[in-house]
Amino acid sequence: MLNKQYSTTINLPRGTLDLTYQTNSATAKDGIEQSNHYQLEDLLGFAQRINPKRAFLFVSKVLGRHIPVAPSTMRDAFSDLGNLVPDDLPEPILVIGMAETAVGLSAGVHQALQTRYPNALLLNSTRHAQHDESHDKSSHSLLTTFSEDHSHASQHLIYQSADNVTQAQLLASKTLIMVDDEASTGNTCVNVVTALRNAGLDQLEQVHLTTLVDWSLNQERHQHQDTADSDDAVPDQIAKRLPNIKFQRHHLLSGAWTWTDAPNPEPITMPSVDTTEAGSHTLGDTGNWGRFPTLDSTDGFDNYLLKFQTAFKVFNKQAQSEKEQLPQRILVLGSNEFVWLPFLLAEWLETQTQNSTVNFSALTRSPIALGGAIKKMLSFSDNYGLGMTNFAYNVEPNDWDLIVLCVETSADSVDDMWQSLENVLVVSPTL
Repeated sequence: MLNKQYSTTINLPRGTLDLTYQTNSATAKDGIEQSNHYQLEDLLGFAQRINPKRAFLFVSKVLGRHIPVAPSTMRDAFSDLGNLVPDDLPEPILVIGMAETAVGLSAGVHQALQTRYPNALLLNSTRHAQHDESHDKSSHSLLTTFSEDHSHASQHLIYQSADNVTQAQLLASKTLIMVDDEASTGNTCVNVVTALRNAGLDQLEQVHLTTLVDWSLNQERHQHQDTADSDDAVPDQIAKRLPNIKFQRHHLLSGAWTWTDAPNPEPITMPSVDTTEAGSHTLGDTGNWGRFPTLDSTDGFDNYLLKFQTAFKVFNKQAQSEKEQLPQRILVLGSNEFVWLPFLLAEWLETQTQNSTVNFSALTRSPIALGGAIKKMLSFSDNYGLGMTNFAYNVEPNDWDLIVLCVETSADSVDDMWQSLENVLVVSPTL
């Protein structure tokens, strides 16, 4: 089926973003065409980065990062994206997610894929160096690093497994499913694949760039837009840069962008957020949800749910957190890369009552200017002890009866701004 082409122009203070794009009007699954109803306005808003490398930001409406969203909406997007990945891929399979924005998305895609590929491994990049309290050097050994060139924090770390069997499977991976919220140039994908191959994943046969939105066709799309009806009709520059690899893309929407600077744009100064230091606050034990290679991204959730239930009893001064005792408006906030277990908590809360509205979002180190899709910004000190500013976007604390702030550090690591709010419950693994 040919997908209709659209175009739109987004005006931002530092310039103009011209988009051409197409939606996936249908996807094939088991030989049956299924409707895919995602439109641009369903998936994205737009904002301005506080970043001299790139002036604009695609703000996802289904990711639960910069815009609060219902967990069920997020789960649908995760599953729909995972279902686009084809059957009969060569195994072992590695699903890898990009910190910090896509570490929850990757786990959701991984879960969707495990109905067909139960032995697929999940591994996320991280910007948090891991403390080694066991003095066992193998427990937190780096596999490789790579750079995300346009990012506010460009350096990423990828850790290997301390388990010999898991590590052997990782190195033997034949299919790499790289998950990100969006692709804009394809450079990060190439950098990741190159780094992994150099680190010993030399049996890779296929790479699948799996994103909510794929803009990385960019110049190819513009050069061929008069004749191209599908992604396959244009030369794929990423594929050319990955020799001896079968390369495919999977996405809910695709297109190309062109950015034009405004005349004499105001200079900007980006906050200092590009660090991979460990921070002075030690990470608590939250299980292995993907910062190290894992088959089970839900490892640690039962314990974290128990931490919430215990904290909620104290917070609510009641014997038990029954369904009817939950507040009507609940916002669950993950923190930086620690979003997957908090998302599972939000999803659990969403199933507990018919009378509550539950949304999910996250704290982030990403500096974004007010305007466009960013209606409100809260700034505060990070909870990792890195001495950097963190942000929460589109969160008005007074709009919520209960804000569940989920961290992987101690509760007292959270900034006083949050501690002073009577409707904020901090959930920590060290409770």
